[in-house]
Amino acid sequence: MNLRVRRANERGHAKHGWLESRHTFSFADYYDEGHMGFRSLRVINDDRVAPLGGFPTHQHRDMEIFSYVLSGRLAHKDSMGNQRELKPGEIQLMRAGSGVSHSEFNPSSTEPARFLQIWITPSQRGLPPAYTEWLPPLAATSTKTRVISADGRDGSARIAQDATVYLIRCDTAENITHQLTLGRGLWLHVIRGSATIAATLLLPGDAASLEEPALVHIQAGADGLEALLFDLL
Repeated sequence: MNLRVRRANERGHAKHGWLESRHTFSFADYYDEGHMGFRSLRVINDDRVAPLGGFPTHQHRDMEIFSYVLSGRLAHKDSMGNQRELKPGEIQLMRAGSGVSHSEFNPSSTEPARFLQIWITPSQRGLPPAYTEWLPPLAATSTKTRVISADGRDGSARIAQDATVYLIRCDTAENITHQLTLGRGLWLHVIRGSATIAATLLLPGDAASLEEPALVHIQAGADGLEALLFDLL
């Protein structure tokens, strides 16, 4: 298996007082020509926001942007009229399309917030802006859950790209499988715990990619696993 690994300590690092961020791919002042993205996946930023810190109103266009809240809270407001405060385990997906303005803040005066900010390039430019969410079920029914997809199946948030994102969550050592078909690519980003793929150990912040058809076995460590799995055209 031709597995490629991106280690956590190889990522870009930015610190701006209220924000500390780790960049899996080139972003802002961090540039690495060897890591400009993976297929349609353009950005994975692990953002830690200080109490009352945040991103003031700014604009985006022609990008599918989603945030997965890991701890604390994230207050979202946009020019489409959406205003939400997201909690850990919740995902918001915003289609910037022809243009949208938004802000993201940590509303707590005492607790830091942490979330993954992820950008995927859309299959079409100039689409009408849109906003959707994925909220975790009250009772966990699967260790591998489809949270974003092109057709919104299984209650997932809809994205304007041939891409499917799965949330993997388990608290014990389990084997999770994923069938990667011809012509597609897999990117696995570990958030918590550990995973082993083809005898390769992945720890928090590590990622692995594959671009050949295979039945991929992901073995969660004894302390469990939380990860995002991207299946991309």
